[in-house]
Amino acid sequence: MIRCVRLWTGEDQNSHFEEGVVDLEQGQRGDFLSGKLAATTVSFQETSSGGAFAWHRAPARQLVITLSGTLDFQTREGEHFLLHPGDILLAEDTVGSGHSWKLTDNQPWHRVYVVLQPGVAVPFRASKPRVSRPDQDARGEQRTV
Repeated sequence: MIRCVRLWTGEDQNSHFEEGVVDLEQGQRGDFLSGKLAATTVSFQETSSGGAFAWHRAPARQLVITLSGTLDFQTREGEHFLLHPGDILLAEDTVGSGHSWKLTDNQPWHRVYVVLQPGVAVPFRASKPRVSRPDQDARGEQRTV
């Protein structure tokens, strides 16, 4: 399985994340694979070591595939997660307060952006069910009373 972190906007307009994997199925020759995902664009980007990006939202629903560099992502609520080479970020926080990131090692961040076509299902599976609180719905989003 391939590690994936899903980043989305909750009803509170803040970015939230959950860790999981891209769900793969057994294919030919013992390989594991997903189905094909429809994308509108694919692009490549490099940020020099020491780089950072202040609060922002994802410009589109996209997959960000890290090829090199280790990053510390943060939400406005102070939650952190790390991305390492080989990890995928499913960025869905296109509205709301956004997130920030900074490189934490001495490597540049080489990455691939895959902008998804509207409505495309990504085979993301959360690593563990999110803990529900009385003031949250089943997805962990704030309930309105």
